[in-house]
Amino acid sequence: MCLYLVIFVVLAYVAWIKWVFCRHHCSLENLLKHVMNISSDRQTNVRALVVTAHPDDECMFFAPTIIRLVENNVTVHLLCLSEGNYYNQGAQRRKELLSSCAVLGIPASRVTIINHKNLPDDPTAEWSVSLISSAVVQYISAHSINMVLTFDGRGVSGHANHVAINKAVRHLASTGGVPKDCVLLSLVTVGLFRKFISFLEIPLSCLLPSRLCCVVGSRGYKQARAAMMRHRSQLLWFRYLYIAFSRYMFINTFQEIPQELKNLKFY
Repeated sequence: MCLYLVIFVVLAYVAWIKWVFCRHHCSLENLLKHVMNISSDRQTNVRALVVTAHPDDECMFFAPTIIRLVENNVTVHLLCLSEGNYYNQGAQRRKELLSSCAVLGIPASRVTIINHKNLPDDPTAEWSVSLISSAVVQYISAHSINMVLTFDGRGVSGHANHVAINKAVRHLASTGGVPKDCVLLSLVTVGLFRKFISFLEIPLSCLLPSRLCCVVGSRGYKQARAAMMRHRSQLLWFRYLYIAFSRYMFINTFQEIPQELKNLKFY
């Protein structure tokens, strides 16, 4: 009897996951319209900018989002704030990033990689909020961006460079540094257990409130994995475990960063 109950629960959970995927797969277009407050005929006018810190962030953390946005005819740009030169592999990692983006559907013409001495790939380095803010604002202005997606205050992995980007975007939101019609979204960081239960985490994330939720199935996962495999220099043993078990290979959830003018100072 207990065995039948376990089998029933497992099958019910798998069915729930499939239902959630189908629901979100079909409704992302409507969700985008709601988030961007646009009509159907302006769907293709969404221009999204994903802001990352290092090559491989785009597929390790944002792959489901990029894949789903591209599927929905959104023009996706990537701004990477370093070339990942921590182990003096910057030139190689730059090429790997462009190759990964091609797999995800972002052409090289919409990928910008910054190599600045004050933005080193280093978890101990304190990145300048004003420098990051300036780079983001310039990109938004130059490409008429109306959606920005980046890390939240915990940076998914807690990496200081990830957190610095969130501080910079929040600074822009609080000082009126971006157009009012530009939606700012931060990728939700989940706990360690939820982070590494793969696609089994999908129903839980979809139950919790979020501004934007992007889910991929097995096909999208294979695309995300293929993009990750382009980062050959980074494929150490624990990265294979990440590819196999991270929920960020299947689902992204975002919260909006409100644009509220405040008298904040950042140093």
